[in-house]
Amino acid sequence: VQLQASGGGLVQAGESLTLSCSASGFSRDYYAIGWFRQAPGKEREAVSCISMSNGTKWYADSVKGRFTISRSSADNTVSLHMASLKPEDTSVYHCATVLVPEVIKGPGTSMCDFDYWGKGTLVTVSS
Repeated sequence: VQLQASGGGLVQAGESLTLSCSASGFSRDYYAIGWFRQAPGKEREAVSCISMSNGTKWYADSVKGRFTISRSSADNTVSLHMASLKPEDTSVYHCATVLVPEVIKGPGTSMCDFDYWGKGTLVTVSS
């Protein structure tokens, strides 16, 4: 599985940025594709993911109302539009995919329980 992310950069607080991810290399359908972020010294945080079959979306509480995820199932690409960015959004954002849904993984797992991820792209929000 290959996940190619792009779109990171430096913006000022209040501005917007869009990340894109292209997934390839898996012979079956991707259950979901999304993003997690991890800043130095902090735990990994799932940000958002979207079902590639029915478009169901999930967002972390910290980004609800500001970030919007969308998909193109035809070419397995996902975009994350990030608006009203805050300095605390500064992090390395990784595109990731779920190949096995939570109903199979079992209790304690969630829709955005990622199985594979790619190299991250840095998002820096200055105050």
